Amino acid sequence: MMSGGVGKYTHIDNQKVSGSVPSVPDPGHVTVQFTDSNLQTFPPSESQGKISGGTRPPRDADDTFSKPVSGSEESQQGGWFRTFTVAAYKPYFDVDTTDVLERIKYSLFPFRGTFTEKTVNNPDLYGPFWICTTLIFVAASIGTFVTYIAHKLQKKEWNYDINLVTWSAGVFYGYVLLVPLVLYVILKYFSAPSGLVQLFCLYGYSLFVFIPALCLSVIPLEIFRWVIAGVAGFMSATFVALNLRAHIMSAGERWFFIVAGIFLLQLALSVVLKLYLFTVTV
Repeated sequence: MMSGGVGKYTHIDNQKVSGSVPSVPDPGHVTVQFTDSNLQTFPPSESQGKISGGTRPPRDADDTFSKPVSGSEESQQGGWFRTFTVAAYKPYFDVDTTDVLERIKYSLFPFRGTFTEKTVNNPDLYGPFWICTTLIFVAASIGTFVTYIAHKLQKKEWNYDINLVTWSAGVFYGYVLLVPLVLYVILKYFSAPSGLVQLFCLYGYSLFVFIPALCLSVIPLEIFRWVIAGVAGFMSATFVALNLRAHIMSAGERWFFIVAGIFLLQLALSVVLKLYLFTVTV
């Protein structure tokens, strides 16, 4: 009886529902329009870098960091706080192997003086960082190998010098960081400002010539080591001086002294490297 009652009520309910729903005429073809979405499309329609879609480095020579894309999370962090974020330095690592190799090639031909023109729109910190890191490794390994061979040939006891690594790191990293920073302040004082990142880039690539020079220092001839250190220092100093000469000439009559100081300081670096890294004492 219960099942029959349920069927009865169901039949009545279906009649009520079917009677209460009016018929809807077929409208035919329906056109649906959607409003423009505010969501960001992926992938971006216009990438600005070779590795990521980040902004390019600044064109203004006196502007140290590039401005973030409006509306992004980077734009919400302004002022000096942004300099402590990874996003502030991302555009300066947006280079590939071809870019780095091409800039290394320019550093080995110092008399062209066109390095700053080639990198004015895209100075990088990737190359300088790895050049300095490679120099530290090469200086420590070559220096250790040369001293080991010299001690073994004279049958003397040899001990590994850990200070060679720390000293090399302090010299190369310190030189690439402090010298461009001081030069940046000097150029700004003489109303000839240059981009700080561009100076880091220039000085970093100027040290590449010391990598093959350190490798050639394994030849146990003191006069040959002096020649190698002198040639490497002259090439590095000429590379930096010629690339900055055209820009520093706008500083007035004192531009010659500034360029000469840059040249002599780079030569002094090669002398220091010769006395400490290219000299073997037993």
